[in-house]
Amino acid sequence: MGIRIYIGNLPKGFNPKEFDSVLKSLEEDIRFKPVLDKETKECRGFGFATANNEQSANSLIEKLNGFEFQGSKLRVEKSEKKDSASNKRNAVNNKNNKRKNIKKIVHSDAPNLQSPDPRWAGELSKLKDLLANQKTPA
Repeated sequence: MGIRIYIGNLPKGFNPKEFDSVLKSLEEDIRFKPVLDKETKECRGFGFATANNEQSANSLIEKLNGFEFQGSKLRVEKSEKKDSASNKRNAVNNKNNKRKNIKKIVHSDAPNLQSPDPRWAGELSKLKDLLANQKTPA
């Protein structure tokens, strides 16, 4: 399995074959594929290279990161695996669940600890009235 390398900050209108020849001059076993816009079929400014081994990947990153290509300094680093959409949703849900499980502490400067929170006083009085007016079945 190859090692994916992200190559970003590619100049607009660059020639992928020309860039591929630059890669081949640095490392022989590198394959490059630009990411294209679906509508215009032009490069979106980044692409991915694949190296056969760790050594050639590290060598390419070292040589190309910050390298100036057609007026743009390239950003080159190892690519992280892309999670599927369902994994992202699960991660977001888990993150939200963690937030829900946190117990919130409401601090009050009220001198009497027995008095209800003033933000809920109106609702609390309505609830008390409802309970007082409620009839129990016989």
